[in-house]
Order: sequence, then structure tokens, then C-alpha cells
Amino acid sequence: MTQRRALIIGGSISGLLAAHLLRNVGWDAVVFERNSTNLVGRGAGISTQVQLRDILRRIGVPFDDSMGILVDRLICLDRAGNVLLTEPTARTMSAWSRLYGEMLARLPPDKYRLAKPLVRVAQTADSVAAVFADGERVEADLLIGADGIRSTVREQFLPQAEPVYAGYVAWRAMINESAIKNPASAGIFGLYTFCLPEGELFLGYPVPGPDNETSAGRRAYNIVWYRPTAPATTLVDLCTDANGHRHGITIPPPLIRPQVIAEIKATAQALVAPQAAAIFASCEQPFFQPIYDLESPEIAFGRVALVGDAAFVARPHVGAGVSKAALDAQSLADALRATGDDVTAALARYQHQQLAFGRGLVALGREEGAYLSAQLRPREQRAPAEWPRDIGGLIATHNARTGRIQKLVASRSVA
Repeated sequence: MTQRRALIIGGSISGLLAAHLLRNVGWDAVVFERNSTNLVGRGAGISTQVQLRDILRRIGVPFDDSMGILVDRLICLDRAGNVLLTEPTARTMSAWSRLYGEMLARLPPDKYRLAKPLVRVAQTADSVAAVFADGERVEADLLIGADGIRSTVREQFLPQAEPVYAGYVAWRAMINESAIKNPASAGIFGLYTFCLPEGELFLGYPVPGPDNETSAGRRAYNIVWYRPTAPATTLVDLCTDANGHRHGITIPPPLIRPQVIAEIKATAQALVAPQAAAIFASCEQPFFQPIYDLESPEIAFGRVALVGDAAFVARPHVGAGVSKAALDAQSLADALRATGDDVTAALARYQHQQLAFGRGLVALGREEGAYLSAQLRPREQRAPAEWPRDIGGLIATHNARTGRIQKLVASRSVA
């Protein structure tokens, strides 16, 4: 029998997961990445669920202690740096680049093609083809859109499905452990730390460091700071470079104006616990990401399927973006195996399983971020749940929602 072939558009973690899981069930899978260089060094810290670890092992990536850092305590600090609350937790924090590098190294080089931006998809009842910007046309039995929130594949089949801005951005910073000189800052390094400026949320936690090291002294600290940001004014200003050029809704980190960097570091010192603010200030190049929701009404179109962020984007609060991409790819691979590689039947099965899962994660992300989104509205227009709450109540609500997220992810776990 001729081996079935899949074309995977997008060479990020989602695309690599899809490639490995399809190869695992006997398919030939080729990944096409629009960038001219691989994505090593990109991304930030991620939380890993047990389901993600199981899927990584299934494709031959051993998830051992070197792959992440176990965090067993959560604290909340006030503006003065006092501990308001301490709770036990169990989170394994890893790095996007660590998982990406492990999967890329296990894929044959000829199955990962760079500098291949997709122009369009063409399909018949019997095959599907990808047409690239360089004029090449490649045919296969299945095409998978794993090309993220700005998916070219999704845009062709669902032009109406647009990301929706949530009303806030996430400032991000990653600092090597060796650069943290302040003893008080070093004291919170191994903890999952909350700071709660009015209307905002600041998080910090350890992740693998340069070269994905997890040994003490060679790790890194990841910060995610959610700040309400008006789209028509403040966000436009943040996305304007030193030459006055506006970059739309985002801007490459090196082009963020020095004045903007200086201002956000000063704001951290004014609003955030000093031991956390000192870590943020030591980062040379913090950057920001606007937060979006995205829901696709369908994720299968003939011989084409969407996976990961190309299908649904849940806000980062759910901590399950990579896990969702893995579970999508697993569901698709398992559906192909269960249907004897009948693509039509497999994609119908995949859509039935993963539509509800994606919608559930998006809904939970919206719940978790409702307080932040509400800050751009007058107080009288906010629901009671969107008003300021006491620290204990906020953390209790967060923990309860985390449990619901884990339950939802577990419902789609490895068969």
C-alpha cells in the first residue's frame, strides 16, 4: 500500500506535534514553516499538564526532571513585598523552546521545510494541495493548518473567524537566574508568585534557562504581567516605533521604543512588590503581547483540518495552549487510525471531539480574564464578579477554575 501523506502548515510546536503523532500512526508528514530559520529560542515559559507529558512520551520525547521545574508553593505579595497568602501547589514549569527543540531534533531534516509561506489550499474529493509563495505545489491526502492565531489556512476557509482583542496585554520578561542579585528577589525565585495591582495581574515563576538548563543557578525566571490597554490609544502608542511607524496591533520587541521600556519598568517599581519589580527591571528587553480570543465554528473542511491556535485561542490564564495543541493532534491521529485512514470519516470524528473542547477552554479563559477585560469599562457597567475582590477570594476562584481546566483537559486525555 502507498503510504498516506499529510502536509502540515506551520512549524511551531503545534505543527511538530501533529507531524510526530501522524508519523506514529503510519503516515508520512511534512512540515512547512513560513520563516527562513527555525524557531529555536522563541517562546516563553509554559505550564505542563500530565496529558501533555503522556503525549510527549508517546512520540518518543521522554519528559523527565530535566524537562521542567516543579513548583510546590504559591504566594501572593502586596505592594510592600509582604506575603499576603501562601498555598501549596503542584506545577511543572517548562519552556516553549525546550519542547520545540526536542521535537525538532527527532524529525528527519527533509520533513521540516523552511521559507515556505502558504498562498492557498486546493482540494478535490481525492486529494489536497498546498500552493506556496515560491510557486511550488505539493499534493497529499490531508492538509493540517497548524499556523497559529493568524492562520492562512483558516483565513481561506473561515474568513469571518477573526481574533477578538480581550482589552489587555501581557508584558513578558525572562531573566537568567545568575542575573538576579537581590537577595529578596532570589528568595522568591522557586515560587509561583502573584502580585495584584488594582485592575492588573502580575505572575512570576522559574523555567528552564539558557540551553534549557534546569539545575540551580542556570535556570531562568519568567514574568507575565497583564495590564488593561485601550486599543485605540495606548495600544497604538505602544506599537509605534522610534521613527513614528505604527505596526498595527503588535510590534517586534527590538522596535519597542526605549521610552516605553523605561516607563514600564518604572511602573513596575511603583505598583509591584519590590522583590518582583527588581527582577522585571533587570530584563533588558521586556515585550508585550495583546491578548485575544478566537473561536472557529468548524475545524474540518473536506481534507483540511485546523489544530492548536489555528482553531481556537484561549487566553493564557488557562495554561493549556501547548496541551490543547497536543490533544488536538492526538485526537486527529487517533481518528485516522480508528477509521482505517478514511480521511472524511476521521475529520468528522475529529471535529465532533475537539469543537466542544476548544469552546470550553475559550470560555474558561474568558472567565479568568473577565476582571482584566472589565477595566476599560466604567465601574457601573461591570458585573459584580468583575469588581475588585479580596486576595483570598480571588485565589480561591483562580484555584477552582484551574481545577475545571484540568478536568476539561483530562476529559480529552490519551486513550
